[in-house]
Amino acid sequence: MLFNSVEFLIFLPVVFAIYWLLKGRLKWQNAFVVVASYFFYGWWDWRFLILIAFTSLCSFLSGLWMAKIRNENEDDNENPNNNTYTKKSNSGLRGTRWITAGNIVINLMILGVFKYYNFFVESFVALFPALNADRLLLNIILPVGISFYTFQALSYSIDVYRQKIEPTRDIVAFFAYVSFFPQLVAGPIERATSLLPQFERNRTFDYATAVDGLRQMLWGFFKKMIVADRCAMFVDNVWSDMASQSGSTLLMAAICFTFQIYGDFSGYSDIAIGTAKLFGIRLKRNFNVPYFSRDIAEFWRRWHISLTTWFRDYLYIPLGGSRVSKIKVVRNTFVIFLVSGLWHGANWTFVAWGAYHALLFLPLILLGKNRRYTNIVAEGRMLPTVKEILQMLMTFFLAVIGWIIFRSENIGQSFEIIQGIFSPTLFSIPQIPGFTLLFVLIMLVVEWLNRSKEHGFVVDAIKPRWIRWTIYYTVCLCIILFSEQSETFIYFQF
Repeated sequence: MLFNSVEFLIFLPVVFAIYWLLKGRLKWQNAFVVVASYFFYGWWDWRFLILIAFTSLCSFLSGLWMAKIRNENEDDNENPNNNTYTKKSNSGLRGTRWITAGNIVINLMILGVFKYYNFFVESFVALFPALNADRLLLNIILPVGISFYTFQALSYSIDVYRQKIEPTRDIVAFFAYVSFFPQLVAGPIERATSLLPQFERNRTFDYATAVDGLRQMLWGFFKKMIVADRCAMFVDNVWSDMASQSGSTLLMAAICFTFQIYGDFSGYSDIAIGTAKLFGIRLKRNFNVPYFSRDIAEFWRRWHISLTTWFRDYLYIPLGGSRVSKIKVVRNTFVIFLVSGLWHGANWTFVAWGAYHALLFLPLILLGKNRRYTNIVAEGRMLPTVKEILQMLMTFFLAVIGWIIFRSENIGQSFEIIQGIFSPTLFSIPQIPGFTLLFVLIMLVVEWLNRSKEHGFVVDAIKPRWIRWTIYYTVCLCIILFSEQSETFIYFQF
């Protein structure tokens, strides 16, 4: 079910009303969350529910199994000097390690079959043309959001193994944690340490939080339906006939795609986080004005934060992070970016996109400058300095080049577009989507003014009240009058 659909406009108030009618009955409330979330997810194809249920069950049982082994070891703690105890303790440690590894392998195999099998088969056949690809390929479709809920379930199992969280025995709360519908198909990717405890305790309705959630949802709809979808129309038209386009128009399309993917994905995150607030649930921030970054390291701390931190905590740091030799730092940096690129989709363009950002990131981390910008740009000031403007423009330009690779159907096409941009026609007058750029500018101004706030539409401090309501009605009117045909969210395919 799409957020930007009539079905969701009916679904949300019905679920909201029933959910709060069950207030005080935690088990029933959580059970209803699971039912509503499975209905939301199964709206596309009910068969996908089997996969998410299996993923949830494997991770839940892995936690119980590890708890059982640890409890058995604790029971033998009465005689800690006994050699039998030592052997059991070592065996228990190995046992929990194998349980975690097994759960990871099972879930990654499911993800690999549905998302990457055909990709690797086609790549292998390209090296050996004599093979018959038709006999090897599987006729399957990619389940929506499988990468998101798989990583969310895996983080629980890993955190239980690391003893960062106690394994839950509440299967209903756990299934609610994995399948919570606002962030189910495109994140944010939550951690069990943060989200699961919220399903294990009673929740109360907070009017101020709910109102703030509605504001954030409204801003998310604006970014998706006005900015992203309008940019998509221009980008698709240019991309479909790129050979006849001037360099300036190709550059304009690349810039529009840069705002399209931001409006689309951060818009989804705003809607998801805002919706969760209606149900008394707090989700982590997933975007923090990334296009106001002063270098590429800051960009990655502000873009898709839940995925970036997931790879940092579960891949980069276990590999040694930056506290190893320079050679291994280079290895770790490339590993995390290449895997992150592949996570986004089964295409070599995503791998190339990851490699491109690794190359940009590497000098900063080797020189120890990857953490030089931890505060928001122009903090405490209305306007940035000339230096900050130049830094933001350079970082934005580097991101635009990366998004060309990301958007292209193959690596050859990305080179053609970049070559076309840097041609003599770069200085010609481009096609300009006037209204679209106006809305992009509005989005940037609003988010600049609220760059230090929780989200881009914090207007509760505006007085008097009628001005706030004028802003709300104006945004709603823009969505009604200027939104184009409804487009699916880009990150649903990941």
